[in-house]
Amino acid sequence: MSSFVPAVGNSLWWLTCWPDAVRFRAALRDVATTQREVLRRIVARNAATDFGRRHGFAAIRSVEDFQGRVPLSAYEDYAPAIERIGAGERGVLTRDPVLLLEPTSGSSAPTKHIPYTAGLKADFQRAIAPWIVDLYRRDPRLLLGQAYWSITPVARPNARTPGGIPIGFDADADYLGKIQSRLVHSIQAVPPIVRLIDDVDAFYYVTLLFLVRSRRLTLISVWNPTFLTLLTRRLAACWCDLAADVARGTIGCADRLGPDVHRALAGPNRPDRRRAEEIREAFRSGDSPGASHARLWPALRLVSCWADAAAAGPAVELSRLFPQAQLQGKGLLATEGAVSIPLWGHGAVLAARSHFFELLPADETGQISEPAAPRLAHELEPGGSYGVVLTTSGGLYRYRLQDLVRVVGKHESAPVLRLVGRERHVSDHFGEKLNERHVLRLLEELSARLGCRPTFAMLAGDTEAAPAAYTLYVEAADQSDRALQALAPELEAGLQENYHYRYCRDLGQLGPARVFRIEGGAWERYLAAARAHGQRLGDVKPTALHRFGGWSRVFRGRLLSASL
Repeated sequence: MSSFVPAVGNSLWWLTCWPDAVRFRAALRDVATTQREVLRRIVARNAATDFGRRHGFAAIRSVEDFQGRVPLSAYEDYAPAIERIGAGERGVLTRDPVLLLEPTSGSSAPTKHIPYTAGLKADFQRAIAPWIVDLYRRDPRLLLGQAYWSITPVARPNARTPGGIPIGFDADADYLGKIQSRLVHSIQAVPPIVRLIDDVDAFYYVTLLFLVRSRRLTLISVWNPTFLTLLTRRLAACWCDLAADVARGTIGCADRLGPDVHRALAGPNRPDRRRAEEIREAFRSGDSPGASHARLWPALRLVSCWADAAAAGPAVELSRLFPQAQLQGKGLLATEGAVSIPLWGHGAVLAARSHFFELLPADETGQISEPAAPRLAHELEPGGSYGVVLTTSGGLYRYRLQDLVRVVGKHESAPVLRLVGRERHVSDHFGEKLNERHVLRLLEELSARLGCRPTFAMLAGDTEAAPAAYTLYVEAADQSDRALQALAPELEAGLQENYHYRYCRDLGQLGPARVFRIEGGAWERYLAAARAHGQRLGDVKPTALHRFGGWSRVFRGRLLSASL
């Protein structure tokens, strides 16, 4: 594909984003007024809904009125209403009809279904538009090439609720409005139909096939950095087959695609011998993966992914794989709403025009005292940590997102935020109350002792062990068994900084911390386990602490002996 077609698509998308970008810039000058107007708009539009009538929306005149009438909430508070929406009832949470229910993983429920309305999609557009304008203004060369916007297999294609409400977006671009999503599809290096490939190996292969076909790939946007890292590992193993398919215009795994998908991919998969030779040339030298990727995609300018909290380590690894590109963290974009957007030179700025935000002060361990008096967006303290509370156009009112952010700066009157972890990400089998922030800090310290960052590291409680114990699951090919086992006493000492963990150890409810060596394929097996529980591949988040055990049956490896 020449640069003309993507340049037109990118430019048109950029132009459609400008009105919201200009309004966002104006809103930054007075976040307090902007937030009051956002709340007024949401409350007024939904006053006649079942939720609005029960909570007296018609009588709300101020933020204080709203806080007095509507309690803080969690997903469980909405489950009955969402079940009614799924059955086809209208006007339950929002005046706008529910377009679909988007599944996401839950802290307590295995899967949450978040209602999406036209209003919520507009909320997202108010956040994404200024980000896109900022990207292309900073680096106009992004306009000239194709992009890869995360596409992952649909868990249940064409799934609907009993009332006929679709379950799930087809692709990430569908978070946008109709015009914007069509423009994004027009510049995609990978055809959106690959989402219908259910066979994971075939999905990875076809995704790579169209990525390597693209000479003018300028932007990659994924959620989880490990998803892209896994793609590059598969690329290293199958580039020769991919080059042969590019030369012939074939797909080596065609028998696993299904006839409709195969037919749809035939058009954009024409023979290209010149590109096939470029692929071979990129890998023949045996250089590092980063050098090969730089030769394969010399026009790549930007990689966008999660880069905070537990994703920080994987993001660093990913940046080494694409030395020709800059890596930009995504800010905090959740399924429920957009909290912050990245702006070059400023960090992740609050998406002040998208939703009404309240923030619950947290202590240095990430715990929020109950009841906590919420702060408004213009009342945050520099360096403070807060739990995020959202009120959105999708029908979530004073909804606790369960994400913790830290205020790391200010851009005009808007706070600049960094994700630091989950608000209630606690592993608690016997009263030990381990939280992810503590564990993440410990793992970073242990990585520093090793002198390298493991490919994978996750702590989980194994209640099936005798006695029950916490196990560090780690993949680090360049480290000896002895070096990894030496981490166990240091890990144990760090965990015992937590009074509740130390008390459980003293009572004999927990044995000492252990180390399980993973012998390759950690991320692949972790993602496969998450997908088996209904999560989409691209949505699986890295975690330093998992609340469930049984991982020795998932990973291939062995428990290291304390006698090493």
